[in-house]
Amino acid sequence: MIDQANPPFSLNEDQLAIQEMSRTFADDRIAPFALDWDAREHLPLDVIRETAPLGMGGIYVREDVGGSNLSRLDAALIFEALATGCPAFSAYISIHNMAAWMVDQFASEEQRQAWLPKLTSMEWIASYCLTEPGSGSDAAALKTKAVRDGDDYIINGTKQFISGAGVNEVYVVMVRTGEDGPKGISTLLVEKGTPGLSFGPPEKKMGWNMQPTAQVIFEDCRVPAKNLINDEGQGFRIAMAGLDGGRLNIGACSLGGAQSALEKAQQYMNERKAFGKSLSQFQALQFKLADMATELEAARVLLYSAAAKLDAKSPDAGKFCAMAKRFATDTGFDVANDALQLHGGYGYLAEYGVEKIVRDLRVHQILEGTNEIMRMIIARNLI
Repeated sequence: MIDQANPPFSLNEDQLAIQEMSRTFADDRIAPFALDWDAREHLPLDVIRETAPLGMGGIYVREDVGGSNLSRLDAALIFEALATGCPAFSAYISIHNMAAWMVDQFASEEQRQAWLPKLTSMEWIASYCLTEPGSGSDAAALKTKAVRDGDDYIINGTKQFISGAGVNEVYVVMVRTGEDGPKGISTLLVEKGTPGLSFGPPEKKMGWNMQPTAQVIFEDCRVPAKNLINDEGQGFRIAMAGLDGGRLNIGACSLGGAQSALEKAQQYMNERKAFGKSLSQFQALQFKLADMATELEAARVLLYSAAAKLDAKSPDAGKFCAMAKRFATDTGFDVANDALQLHGGYGYLAEYGVEKIVRDLRVHQILEGTNEIMRMIIARNLI
């Protein structure tokens, strides 16, 4: 991960301790079981909830509701370290944290006290519901509608590609309460078990197999109006604010997965022999490993810079979050794919663990805003 003797960022003692604690948890409680979870498509909720006493149920949520009130850089260190054990595991927790932060940041004090203690303790785990079958990158075109009816909203529509759908207890849902476009979007909290809320069958996916992904379906789903976060028409702003941090988190997950793949490649090159010497003695392969490590370190520095800007509320934080997400997820996938190549045919076998990392990291270039959308955000800020 980071050379503690010469870090690209001057991490303080607390941050180094957070990093070490998270990596130890990944090594002990995630990595030994990740291939089995992936093969069985098993969501290890018991292990996920073990992270709550470590402060990972509300990493950058305020302390009065059980949060850890850490920085975005701290969060990046945590998600990167957890992802060395399994990127899908780390990403699942990152989505919960994004949703919890949205409640902490934008909800009323009464709502914070009602919802967040159960979220930060992970008694409840939250899903983020923005994408729909007909609107992905064009998020402001969402169709799921919420109509006010007395003290309730009645929701109709479908959300697509929702992590934790059918399992998680809380759904942070972006709905249309007004005009077309971003100004007509609002945010509602919906509890599992609400009449009219149902879920599609689990999707069969290339990666992220340890976590369920499915549609969230609303059919005359009646939700109390008191579950509205902030005011009507503020939902798109809330959703986009959540995504700035979410992009850093998913970039950090890519760094961790790629770091694990790099370490596996280093070990394999030292052990595997060809033409009478170990692979690590071939200069061409040494250069490949050097390039992988260099690209990964460059991505790490950019992501940490973006996290620092988001912490400082810098005016260009959104641009840097988009840059970091694009670069870290592209680089992470490339490094993992190169690590597979260095393993030769063995890299293609499940037992070596590299092909799982490649499968898991591929989706990071798509979710939390595709990398094409990241380029649009960057260009919009430049021109």
